[in-house]
Amino acid sequence: MNHGGADSVADREFWRTRRVLLTGHTGFKGAWLAAWLHHLGAEVTGFSLPAPAYESPAWQALWPMLAQGSFTDLRGDVCDQAALHAAVKQADASVVLHLAAQAIVLDSYALPEQTWNTNVMGTLNVLQAMARHGRPAVIVGVTSDKCYENREWAWGYRENDVLGGHDPYSASKAAMEILLASWRSSFGTKTGIRVASARAGNVIGGGDGAAHRILPDLMNAFSSGKPALVRRPDSVRPYQHVLEPLSGYLRLARILHEQGDSYAQAYNFGPPAGDACTTRWLAEAAAVQWGDGAAVQYPPAGQQPHEAGTLMLDSAKARQELGWSPRWTAREAVLATIDWQRALLKGQPAETAAETLRQIEHYTHGRSYVSAR
Repeated sequence: MNHGGADSVADREFWRTRRVLLTGHTGFKGAWLAAWLHHLGAEVTGFSLPAPAYESPAWQALWPMLAQGSFTDLRGDVCDQAALHAAVKQADASVVLHLAAQAIVLDSYALPEQTWNTNVMGTLNVLQAMARHGRPAVIVGVTSDKCYENREWAWGYRENDVLGGHDPYSASKAAMEILLASWRSSFGTKTGIRVASARAGNVIGGGDGAAHRILPDLMNAFSSGKPALVRRPDSVRPYQHVLEPLSGYLRLARILHEQGDSYAQAYNFGPPAGDACTTRWLAEAAAVQWGDGAAVQYPPAGQQPHEAGTLMLDSAKARQELGWSPRWTAREAVLATIDWQRALLKGQPAETAAETLRQIEHYTHGRSYVSAR
C-alpha cells in the first residue's frame, strides 16, 4: 500500500495551511520538523522549554527562516498544565506532533525525576489538554527504539515485542507507549482524537547539539583539531538521518487524519537491517568525510552506566501499512550531516537555511544524497 510520501502532491495539499501544534520545536528533531512543515506551508505553533540549554544549534540557525512564515514560537513546559492549555487553545490544531522529551540516556541517570515527569506526565498533559480543547485531532507521540526490552538480539524489534527499559530514559519511553495505548482505548473514541506512536532509531543530522551523542561529539572534536574520543565503538545502532523518521511522522499523521482509527497504532521508523552499523564505523566514516586531519580514538571503557550493545528496528509494518521506506544509507546520512555542519560554521544563517532546504528537497525528490562539497 502506497499512500505517497512527504513529497507527494496529496501530502503537500494536506499540510498547506494545516494548523499544527509541534511540541519540542527547539530541539534537534523539532527544528528540522519545523523547517519541513514551514516548507510545506503549514501554520505551526511550537511549544517548548524556554531554557536556552534546550535550544539546539539547528533551532538557532533555522529560526530566522521560520520567523518569516506562519510560525508561532511559544515557550513553556509540558509539565505545566496551565501553560500547555493556553498553547493548545492558541494553536487550535488538527494535528499534534509531540516531540518534547528528556531525550538523553546518560542524562536520565542524573535526572530520573525530570525524565519520568517530562516523558510520561508531560505526554498525559498533552493528551488531556487536547481532549479539553474539544476539537477532533490526530496526535503522533514520538517515543524511541529504546522502548523495547533489550535482549541484545541480532534482528530488529517489531511493534508487538515486549516493552521495557533498563535505564530511566528507556523505561520512561516504554511507559509512554503504554500510556498512549491506554489513553487511546479509554478516551480516543469519545474525544474524537486519534493517537498513534512513532518509534525511531538513532538519529543523526546537522545541528544536533546534545551532549553524549556521537556526531555532535565527533564534529566538536574535529572542528577544534583534537582527536574524537568514542565510547562503546562496537555497539550496533539503527543510525539514520533525521529526515527519515520525520518523513514517517508526517506520513503517519496524514494517513491517520485521512484514513481513520485503523492507523491509530505504534509504528517503527528505522533503517534497513543491512544498514545498521557500529559506532566505530560511523566515527571513522565521519572522520574521512570531514578530512583536515580528523582523528578518532577509542579510550578504555572504564566504568560506565549501562547502555544497550545491539539495537535494531524492524520497519516492515510501516512499509506495508503506510508505504514508508528509508531513502538514505548511513553513509549518505553522514555526508549530509557534515555538509550541514560546515554550512553552519560559515556563520551565515542564510547559508544554513539554504542547506537545510537543499537537503529536504534532495531527500523528497531522490534516493541518493549528493554532497554539496
